[in-house]
This record gives sequence, C-alpha cells and structure tokens, in this order.
Amino acid sequence: MASGNDMKAAETTYGGFLTMLKFGSAGVAIVAVIVIALIA
Repeated sequence: MASGNDMKAAETTYGGFLTMLKFGSAGVAIVAVIVIALIA
C-alpha cells in the first residue's frame, strides 16, 4: 500500500490505468468486429 506521501501519485497512476483500460477494451472490441466481418 502506498504511504500517505505517495497517495496522490498512486491515484494519478490508477486513473491513467483506468483510462487506458477503457480505451484499450474499446479498441480490442473494434478490432474483433473488423476481424469477424472479414472472416464472415
């Protein structure tokens, strides 16, 4: 667990992680739809 001094940095890093997770999931879904459309 981060100490009190590192909580701001930890929250910033976690926020960035969640943002990348959301956009990454959307990107994978789009690529999957394109691949499925090419195969079908």
